[in-house]
Amino acid sequence: MAKADYTYAVARIRSRELSLFSKKELDEFLAFPEYRACLSYLYEKGWGDGSGSQNSDELLKTEEKKLWNLMRELVKEDGAFDVFLVPNDFHNLKVSIKAVTRDAKPDSMFIENSKTPFETVYEAVKNQKYMQLPSYLQQPAQEAMTALLQTSDGQLCDVIIDKACLEAVFQIGQQSDNEIVQLYTEVFVASADIKTAVRCAKIQKSLHFIQSALAPCQSVNITFLALAASKGIEEICTYLSATSYKEAVDALRKSPSAFEKYCDDMITNKMRTQKWEPFTIGPLIAYCIARQNEIKAVRLILSAKRNDLDEAMIKERLREMYV
Repeated sequence: MAKADYTYAVARIRSRELSLFSKKELDEFLAFPEYRACLSYLYEKGWGDGSGSQNSDELLKTEEKKLWNLMRELVKEDGAFDVFLVPNDFHNLKVSIKAVTRDAKPDSMFIENSKTPFETVYEAVKNQKYMQLPSYLQQPAQEAMTALLQTSDGQLCDVIIDKACLEAVFQIGQQSDNEIVQLYTEVFVASADIKTAVRCAKIQKSLHFIQSALAPCQSVNITFLALAASKGIEEICTYLSATSYKEAVDALRKSPSAFEKYCDDMITNKMRTQKWEPFTIGPLIAYCIARQNEIKAVRLILSAKRNDLDEAMIKERLREMYV
């Protein structure tokens, strides 16, 4: 894409950034007394389809569509946002395989904003015509389907697909010349590996299983991580103390959700440098991350209000805001 086109796109994004929730605004939103008041505020802020009658799920899906419609309008370059869209392909692959093997209707489980239309993924899986899928989906689709049919092990199916997803995302980062994409993909893969290692340690999975579930990245040595996980969570913390994730150890000891928040906040803080970069796709990538974090935060708050959850607990889970 030409530099001038990025300059125009970045200028458009700058105006959009002004409407993102600040930390102060998010705290005020969290303080609203009940679910209906939160929805009314979002309608007034311009969220949703303008009808003022959408429920939370419908409203948030509309906001996600708005995000990707805007990105497609601003950037015509094929593959520019694969780092966000490709993982949704793997989600839809997982849904398709489980729906086909269970003879279930999966429509409500699909994610629409994906690189490959979910209908294409479902039809290829249903008819076992894996060559109709993009190359990065073909082998994991066949392996996961075979594993599920032969073993009825849904966890094994998930491991195959999740690892393939991480490998695909890591490759996107390796092929990108943008530092924000590189950073995002590295933290995406490394944090997923660490969370997988922690889950495996908690349920005492074998070293072989852990090794088969982890995907290579640059900031974590998965051989050492797998070995640590086979010995327990404290060993994972000891290993991470010698890596670039040493500051995350306290969060990891607290809970998996606290560690996930640490990783998201780290990306948010790193990508703030893109506010002063007018000529590359970086600011658009940064905006996508910020917007998705904003939608995630609103979803969390709406769910808390709807289920009368403790406000203090929700505050602990809210991410840093971009603005």
